[in-house]
Amino acid sequence: MNGKPVAVITGASRGIGRSIAIALAGEGFDIAAIARSTNSEGMETLAPEIERKGAEFFPIGLDISCTDCHKEVVSNILERYGRIDFLVNNAGVAPLQRNDLLAMSEESYDRVMNINLKGPVFFAQKIAKEMIWLKDQIPDYRPVIVFITSVSAVLSSTNRAEYCISKAGLSMASTVFADRLSGDGILVFETRPGIIKTDMTAKVKNKYDKLINEGLVPQKRWGLPEDVGKAVA
Repeated sequence: MNGKPVAVITGASRGIGRSIAIALAGEGFDIAAIARSTNSEGMETLAPEIERKGAEFFPIGLDISCTDCHKEVVSNILERYGRIDFLVNNAGVAPLQRNDLLAMSEESYDRVMNINLKGPVFFAQKIAKEMIWLKDQIPDYRPVIVFITSVSAVLSSTNRAEYCISKAGLSMASTVFADRLSGDGILVFETRPGIIKTDMTAKVKNKYDKLINEGLVPQKRWGLPEDVGKAVA
């Protein structure tokens, strides 16, 4: 069994997930980094960042919406390390195209909901069951699950309704997981980022540059992935 705690981060190849992985490596966790592909530039450049922190880097390819794939991924992590101490459910997508609510397609809705809500819920369910079992196997074991949602869980955007609905659902998922797992000694948290400078928000940069300059947020700047990484770690 691994002597160091192990953190599993989904959507780890870029943006918020990448910053969380680096921050947790700095806090002494070995990192199981999950992304759709392990061959991306993001994953290749993340490896040395993690290793510079003195942590082991374990890249894993997974489409989080493939719930049938979860069992094998979790089994591979446990086979390698013998433990999972920290899950960050971060993987998520925006709609491929912003459309008015009344023009939203079923295809877009299903894609966003499967990746942003269904996949993370069942991945957390699988890992939570393993964490409950591990409580009796590892001395001083303190497991944690974090759901990365969004301010869009409570703020309506009618031109990307499927995203807002998915994040509202994931926000409630964090609450029901917290209620269910508290008696098992598993802490569950939600982190709800606002306007963060990532690939996902690049298309609306000019719009939010103007709004931020006009006082949209007190800091008068974009949030950075590193801000979220520090908050989670």
